[in-house]
Amino acid sequence: MAHVTWLDVKGNTQVAVSDVHRFGTDAILLSHFSCPTRGERVCELGTGCGAIALRLCATGLPSAVHGVDIAAEAIELASMSAAAFDGAPTPTFAVADWNEPSSIAAAGSFRRVVCNPPYFPPDSGGVSENEAARLARHEQPNTLAAVCRAAAWLLQFGGRFCLCHRPERLAAVLVALTANGLEPKRLQAVQQTAHTPPWLFLVEARKGGKPGLVWEAPLILNEADGTPSAAYREIYGGDE
Repeated sequence: MAHVTWLDVKGNTQVAVSDVHRFGTDAILLSHFSCPTRGERVCELGTGCGAIALRLCATGLPSAVHGVDIAAEAIELASMSAAAFDGAPTPTFAVADWNEPSSIAAAGSFRRVVCNPPYFPPDSGGVSENEAARLARHEQPNTLAAVCRAAAWLLQFGGRFCLCHRPERLAAVLVALTANGLEPKRLQAVQQTAHTPPWLFLVEARKGGKPGLVWEAPLILNEADGTPSAAYREIYGGDE
């Protein structure tokens, strides 16, 4: 195990991270956007260090949260965080591959599935020599199709799938969702300020849902003077 650092993720909840398996602003925003209703069973695909799963559990709303990742070291970190978590439910974590969703759970086991997938095309930018870092940050040729197929398998009819991605991949994400029977229902752009273009989007799709997409007001993280917006402060410092 690489050097471990503990970071605050919500209130008194801390997450163990390493140089490879960490979390960023996108994970925090996705956990807020995908906050479940009371009693829902949630699965997180590609959980990494488990930050999203821990934040969801810290709300006290879901009845169960199960995170999976192909990287054993990531699951070891997430399990350390779960052991230190003083709340309910306690998340569970396991090594699993979203390319084989039947190995994660039986069909229809969850009411909500969440994923913060790799963003970058396979050959873009500096590709890490570390395999775990490469898988966490760079798409494989079938990443979007495999993630959406896994979500469709794991969800009950009417269940919700929430994910985030870069704006330039919006068309590909919407195509992958609808191809797997997941109808996009909510979409929100994330902007650094009101006058900058989006750098992220958040989308929620419903298994078996009817067409009808709601564009939510953009999420603005900073005021013009650079200070955190009220929405930013609520997400980072307040209760969802």
